[in-house]
Amino acid sequence: MDKKFAHKIFEGFSIQRWNDLIRPFDMVEMDKAAEKMVLAYIIGKFEENKGNKIDWIWIIYASLFDLLKKIALCDIKAPIQQMLKKEYPEEYLRLNEWVLNQYRSLIQDESLFSKFTIYIGQNAGSFPIPEELKTTIRVYRAAHKYSSTRELEIISVVNEKERLGSIEKDLQAEIQPYLDLEGLQKLITHQKAFDFLLKIEQLRFQTRWNQTPRVPQTSVLGHCFFVAIMTLLLGRESNPKMCERRVINNFFSALFHDLPEAVTRDIISPVKQATDDLPNIVKKIENEIVNKELVPLMEDFFVNEIIDFTSDEFSNRIKDSDGKVVNVSWEDLNEKYNEEKYFPIDGRLVRIADHLSALMEADISIKHGITSIHLQNGRDGLLNSYDQNEIINGIDVYSLFNEIVS
Repeated sequence: MDKKFAHKIFEGFSIQRWNDLIRPFDMVEMDKAAEKMVLAYIIGKFEENKGNKIDWIWIIYASLFDLLKKIALCDIKAPIQQMLKKEYPEEYLRLNEWVLNQYRSLIQDESLFSKFTIYIGQNAGSFPIPEELKTTIRVYRAAHKYSSTRELEIISVVNEKERLGSIEKDLQAEIQPYLDLEGLQKLITHQKAFDFLLKIEQLRFQTRWNQTPRVPQTSVLGHCFFVAIMTLLLGRESNPKMCERRVINNFFSALFHDLPEAVTRDIISPVKQATDDLPNIVKKIENEIVNKELVPLMEDFFVNEIIDFTSDEFSNRIKDSDGKVVNVSWEDLNEKYNEEKYFPIDGRLVRIADHLSALMEADISIKHGITSIHLQNGRDGLLNSYDQNEIINGIDVYSLFNEIVS
């Protein structure tokens, strides 16, 4: 993991959205990216249930590449970019080349940079889009448009109609081409899928490290997306030959790893570990509340998958021929179970990414000059959590963490 690249991605927590309007809470780009991926999952699962193929790998990488592009072009609003693309195509191509050049020295993974280049080229219209991707792209774009719509619905409560101008009208026109997607219909008409989304959105309102001042503040939902991206990138380093199902499982396990906090709120680690038995008791209570309040809001065709993602979330695991979850070693994940039929998940990799995110949250604030005993103890505790030369899921965590804070 390149330190500068990780820090560049972290800038997504500092890019403010709708900052020319009144906002009831901080709305940042990382949170938008997170909600978009939750929506892509919901809408995509409805399409899969109808028999349509969704390329989840493409969606996962698109979410990363869109965030990278947004970080590079944070001062250029989307409508202006659209006008550039339509009215000044040559300048738009040059702008996209400039974006790629911003990351040329940061992305050491040549295969990843190639994927990024192709994605940028397809969006710019210079590369063709394969026919088999059309449904996948429509699902992703519908999620993008609806996540913006949700943000506008939230801030419209505190903004006069005159202040919003034509924004609402433009967004409604942009989402129109995707209204045939069943999942989007369910969301717009406020059916069960919308109630599920409302619960997940609560993670966007919850601030991590809420007992201490910190810069930038990060929400639980934004943290989950950052963890998902770090899991993706660390997975590319530890084993580039992971099967597609494993990459998908790892990403969405990370994205949903704090889902119980939508109904329990964030219980900080020192409190969870106040007694020896408390961590297991808290987990048991969380599971009971999730089964009571969240599971009934999930559709039958994805509820079991999300339970698989969020149960025993930090263990390496597979499902045996009877559908039973079995904990396995990383070596066995690679050598015996690296196939779709085993539903493999690198839970320990998700844990490393979770700790990496927490470490950066504390360390970056401290280096900004906003510090406290909570942040210092948190940073030091995370640095001391892994032994020197200890390799977990192919990652030298001690070296990684010390490089990140150096």
